[in-house]
Amino acid sequence: MPMSSLSSSSFNQSVIDEFRANGGKVGGPFEGGDLLLLTTVGARSGREHTVPLGYVRAEGLLLIVASAAGAAEDPQWYRNLLARPVVGVELGTEVFDAVAVPAEGSRRDRLFAAVVRAAPGYGDYQRHTERLLPVVVLEQPGDTTPREVASLADKLLEVHDWLRGQLRHVRAETEAHFADHGTGAEAPPPLGLQIRQHCLAFCQGLTIHHTGEDQGVFPALAHSHPHLRDTLDRLAEEHRTVARLKDGLVALLAELGSAEPERFRAELARLSAELEAHLDHEERELLPALADIPFPPVR
Repeated sequence: MPMSSLSSSSFNQSVIDEFRANGGKVGGPFEGGDLLLLTTVGARSGREHTVPLGYVRAEGLLLIVASAAGAAEDPQWYRNLLARPVVGVELGTEVFDAVAVPAEGSRRDRLFAAVVRAAPGYGDYQRHTERLLPVVVLEQPGDTTPREVASLADKLLEVHDWLRGQLRHVRAETEAHFADHGTGAEAPPPLGLQIRQHCLAFCQGLTIHHTGEDQGVFPALAHSHPHLRDTLDRLAEEHRTVARLKDGLVALLAELGSAEPERFRAELARLSAELEAHLDHEERELLPALADIPFPPVR
């Protein structure tokens, strides 16, 4: 029997507590099962919410299914990740962030078949509802070489590497989208959700990064490095410009289905170049000072 989102919040919490106390192992009805903890941010509340979920590995991917035990509506955690795709995952003793990307079309069908082969109960859930059960890929960072983080400069570069990676995903998937639609194929692979999730992940990550800088890093750095105060003020102002660029990126991708390819490509290239130029500029201005600050902070 697959482990879907569990209905009782008190029971959920007891499973979560047991999972964390025992390195990912739980007893009772879930003993020996493949279980992870998924933390999403509420689409409306903005609060973190953790649920235990069953998972399946197939085609080298980490998969979860928004089955809700065959209920008529998607579970709340799935609605949350559609709004904020960067999620927290606890798998055994491993803790990491992932980008949650629902599979679409024939890829979804293929992955769901693999899930059912591993955990047949999901097939029963699908037969009990008219809702097509979403299959979600939890993408771990894999297109950048992990950095050894010993200073705040290293941490800044790690975050910037991740942001650049999400932009690369958006551009590559947009090219694939237009290429598929330009071949005249009857049913090109749908990529709308994939592009949308990576775009939102970039925007979510950039917002968190800039909020942390504006409210924490920049004030502390201005105090310890007074000569950087003017630079930090300019970067904070630049953050407001970047926020408008970010909104422009979201608006542009909302037009993907009806956009003229060449105009869309040109506008996406312009927005991407300006966003990456900001990351480059921030690194030039801040890395020398941040290189002397240990990370994690020494208490």
